[in-house]
Amino acid sequence: MNKLARKIVSLFLQGVLYATPVFIPLYIFYSVFSSLDTSFKEWFGLEIPGLGLLSAFFLLALIGWLGKTFITQPIKNKFYLWLEKAPLVKVIYNSVKDLLNAFVGKEKKFTKPVLVKVNTISNLEKIGFITQEDLTALGINDKKVAVYFPHSYAFSGEMFIVPTEHIKPIDKKSADVMKFIVSAGVSKS
Repeated sequence: MNKLARKIVSLFLQGVLYATPVFIPLYIFYSVFSSLDTSFKEWFGLEIPGLGLLSAFFLLALIGWLGKTFITQPIKNKFYLWLEKAPLVKVIYNSVKDLLNAFVGKEKKFTKPVLVKVNTISNLEKIGFITQEDLTALGINDKKVAVYFPHSYAFSGEMFIVPTEHIKPIDKKSADVMKFIVSAGVSKS
């Protein structure tokens, strides 16, 4: 019986854990809505359907704006000031941030999957993504591009400068090609 009681309590706590992020915001919204609705009736004698709901929405949006402006932004600014004073941490942070933005940010970089001949003698080829086509900023004016080769089963990869004649575009969705590479070719694209 003791095992059963512990199991039930454990399941109850898991239920609370899953339900809390959903029900607390709903409860707060309902409480604000109800109290505003009641206040409008008592103070102004107004009984306009939806006024409490509309007021609750704008009040919570105002609280969100105040939190973003006076809490989140100052913390973010302090963090960036701290980064400026820690150059190595800044380089690592910016590199990871740029890599994540390349995957899921507004300016996705892994949109051009290619097949690259990495050994002309054995015809060995590797799949990667063109990340930069203009390398003049690095002083490379030849017909070369930057190609990123993700590692399988890892969140890492290598970047090579490759002659364009060794590159063949792959006519598939970038996400499917990435899935194929990361799964070591196990996933079907």
